[in-house]
Amino acid sequence: HFAYFDRGFVRAFCHVRGGGEKGEAWYRAGYQMTKANTWKDLIACGEYLVREGYTSPQRLAAVGGSAGGIMIGNAMLERPDLFAVMVPQVGVMDSVGAALRDPNGPVNWPEFGDPNTEAGFKSLVGMSSYHKVEDGAKLPAVMLTHGYNDPRVAVWHSAKMGARLQRATSSGKPVLLNIDYDAGHGVGSSQSSVNAQRADLLIFMLWQFGV
Repeated sequence: HFAYFDRGFVRAFCHVRGGGEKGEAWYRAGYQMTKANTWKDLIACGEYLVREGYTSPQRLAAVGGSAGGIMIGNAMLERPDLFAVMVPQVGVMDSVGAALRDPNGPVNWPEFGDPNTEAGFKSLVGMSSYHKVEDGAKLPAVMLTHGYNDPRVAVWHSAKMGARLQRATSSGKPVLLNIDYDAGHGVGSSQSSVNAQRADLLIFMLWQFGV
């Protein structure tokens, strides 16, 4: 970590609604039909960092993993002007497909929505960033990372979203798919694998920041 602080990085943590850190009400405020608060909180935090002079949109990156991919994907599509780099790590990018097709899908119905009910299906559609990508959008640089053997969020999420973003974006910025064929959902990954992923992440940011 010290290596990138030495390069001038500032690291900020955004405790978006939907997490359990601040109690049940905080959790319920980013849950199913209120899921949009998660990416609106991230956008607000990004605007704060720019407004207070910590960074600029040309040097602002956001990283989120697993269900955090919902947040990253939607924040990118709602405010592509605010971010230079977006990194969904083992991210849920198509929440409708996840609920219907992933082995782990039904386990997550209480959290994201039951696709067999009208309210649940609307909730899933509302948070599915894959279904919101529009052709010609001027998108930030994106690196989707995934472990090929991920049992929780299937690798097709990143592959499918990467292909869609590559076809859609008009910014000329790269959309890269970074697959680790020896990894899963991150739990139990070797230290060398973790280090290599972190190095890829930082190099990608530095490249896109113009450093």
